[in-house]
Amino acid sequence: MFTLLKGLISVLILLAFLVSALFIDFVYKTFSYRERDYNTDAIVVLTGGRGRVDEGIKLYRGGKGEHLFLIGVDPLVKKTDLYPEKSGERSGDEVYLEKASRNTLENAIFAREMLLKYNVRSMLLITSRYHMKRSLLIFRSILPKDIAIYPHPVANKNSTDQWWSHGGSLRLLFSEFYKYCLYRVIFIFSQGELRQQIR
Repeated sequence: MFTLLKGLISVLILLAFLVSALFIDFVYKTFSYRERDYNTDAIVVLTGGRGRVDEGIKLYRGGKGEHLFLIGVDPLVKKTDLYPEKSGERSGDEVYLEKASRNTLENAIFAREMLLKYNVRSMLLITSRYHMKRSLLIFRSILPKDIAIYPHPVANKNSTDQWWSHGGSLRLLFSEFYKYCLYRVIFIFSQGELRQQIR
């Protein structure tokens, strides 16, 4: 009985070390994403967090993408609410709103339809920094492999470089880590099927 208990404790300790190592690696890579100066076919904004839409609009007005796709917009919001026309600046003719998706997986599925419709082959993906690693995993699993995806993270007050000293940041990052691992397992078994079946 004692030997069995000792073995169980050893396994739990090993699992704890493994999860800790994976979490640290996840956090390191999350904070490794940096804004880069790319010109792409499209700018795709996942609209669920503060500052994302503003960043997408700034880049679009600056000519960093031919199209601007705002994904996961509230159904009651109009394009003019998010993208007011300004004299002497780029018009909103190539700004498109997607209003059906309600989570990151749906964001990628509905964005795929729009990207294929406009023959997009390169895109900037804009979301909060803490959300970027999971978003990249999902988008790269859902979109065709020949679409280049460049991450463009937006800073968030809950995902600071001193995350270990902020309870809110730690909880947020661990929640993202859990969701990332869950999707990682799902896509190991279904990645090819998703690309073939989603239209």
